[in-house]
Amino acid sequence: MAHPTELEALYAFLIAAGVTALLTPLSMGLARRVGAIDEPRERGLSDRPTPLLGGLAIFAGALVAALAVLPAGYGKDHELWHGVLLAAAVITLVGALDDRLDLHPALKLIGQILAAVIVVNAGVAVKHITLPFIGELAFPNAGVTNAGPVLTVLGLVVMMNVVNFSDGVDGLAAGVCVIIAAAMAVIAFDLGRQQPGVLAALTAGAALGFLIFNFPPATSFMGDCGANLLGLLMGVITVEAAVKTAAVVSFVLPLILLAVPFLDTTFVVLKRLKYKQPIYRPDSEHFHHRMARIGFSSRRTIAYFYGWTLMLAGVALALRFVPYSDHKGHLRTGWTLVMLGLGLLAIAASVYLVYVLEILKFRRLDAMRLRRLRPEASPAEIDVHVVKDLETGEFHAVAQSGHGEVQVRDTALAPGAEQPVGQRQVDQDGIGADQKRGGAQAPIPADGRQR
Repeated sequence: MAHPTELEALYAFLIAAGVTALLTPLSMGLARRVGAIDEPRERGLSDRPTPLLGGLAIFAGALVAALAVLPAGYGKDHELWHGVLLAAAVITLVGALDDRLDLHPALKLIGQILAAVIVVNAGVAVKHITLPFIGELAFPNAGVTNAGPVLTVLGLVVMMNVVNFSDGVDGLAAGVCVIIAAAMAVIAFDLGRQQPGVLAALTAGAALGFLIFNFPPATSFMGDCGANLLGLLMGVITVEAAVKTAAVVSFVLPLILLAVPFLDTTFVVLKRLKYKQPIYRPDSEHFHHRMARIGFSSRRTIAYFYGWTLMLAGVALALRFVPYSDHKGHLRTGWTLVMLGLGLLAIAASVYLVYVLEILKFRRLDAMRLRRLRPEASPAEIDVHVVKDLETGEFHAVAQSGHGEVQVRDTALAPGAEQPVGQRQVDQDGIGADQKRGGAQAPIPADGRQR
C-alpha cells in the first residue's frame, strides 16, 4: 500500500499484537531449551529464573504486520522498508546470541552499527532538520563530510542502547515503547507520514503483545534481542515520522516523547564517567533501581514511569493539535495559556520525580527530607548527615514491615545494613552498602548481565 490509512495502521497494530502474544510462549520454550535464562542476581530486580528471547516474538509480530501493510513494489518505498526489516532481523539475531552466549560489548556494538548502516543504506537518513526560531539546518551529505548518514547511524545506535538500558524492571521498556510509539503514530499521520505511522503502530502493537507476558510479575523477558530491536524501530520511527519533515515542531516532539528513557540513560552514563567506570558495565544506578531502594514495588515503579511518559506524550500531542498559534507568529491567548499549563504540569511532575529519586542533591531539600524521616534528630545531626549525603549520594531506604507499618532506615547512620524490598535484598545506598566509607566512592557494578 503506497498510502496506508489510519484504519490500516490499526490493522497493523492488531496483527503485530496478536502474533507477538501467540508466539511469546514459543519463545519462552525455546529459551528454556537453549539455556537463555535470566537468573536472579544480588543487585537485580528479578527474584526467579525467567526465560529471555521474548524479542524473537516481538520481531515475528512486527515482521508479519509490516509485510501485510507496509508498501511493496511502489518505487523505492519497498526497498526502504525491506532494508528496515533486514536490519531488524540482524539486530534480533545479535541480541539473541548475546542472551545465550553473553557476547563481548564490542561485538554487540558492531552488531548495532551493522544494523544501523543497513537502515541508513536503505534510505533512512537525516539530511536536514527544522529547528524552532532557526529554520532548516542542512547537513553536508557528500564526500568526507557525509554528516547526515553518519549522524543517523550514531543516533540509531544511541537509541538501541537507550531502550536496552531502560529494560531493567518488569514491563518498563515494553510499556514505555507502547506509549511513545502510539503517540508517534498519531503524530506521523497528522504530518502526512503514513508509512512511518504504520511502522509506529505495529511497533506499539508488538510491544503490547509482549507486555502481556512481561507485566509484573513477568513470565518472559525480551532480552537484548527485544530491547535492541525496539530501540532500532523507535529510531527509524523518529527519523521517518518526524525529524525528516519540514514541520517546525518535528525536532521537538521526539525529544519530549523520549525524555524519560533518555534522562535515565544520560544520568547513568554520566555517573559511570564520573567514577571512571566503563559505560557498558551494568550497575544499579538506573531510575528503577533507585525506586526499588526507596521501597517501591515493580508495579508502582512502572506506574510512575507510565504516568510520566503519558504526561509527556500528552504535551507532545498538544503541541501538534492544540491551535495555540495561527502559524504566522501570532499566539492565541486562551490556547497559549492551556499549553503553558500543560507544560508547567509536566515540568512539576518531572521535578517531583527528580526529588523523589534524589537524582540531584540540594542541601536545603535534603535537610527537609531528613527532618521528616527523623524528627527526633538534632539540628547538628541533620547537618552531619546532609554533608555525608552530599558527598556519597546515599539513600534513606523506606520499606514496609511485616505488620504493614512503614519503616525508615537511615543508611547514613547504619552503613552496611540490609533492607528488604518485597522479597528481595537490595543495595541500600546506590554505590555500595557493603563497606563503611568516609567519602564518595565509585558505584559497584551489578552482578551478571543487564537484561
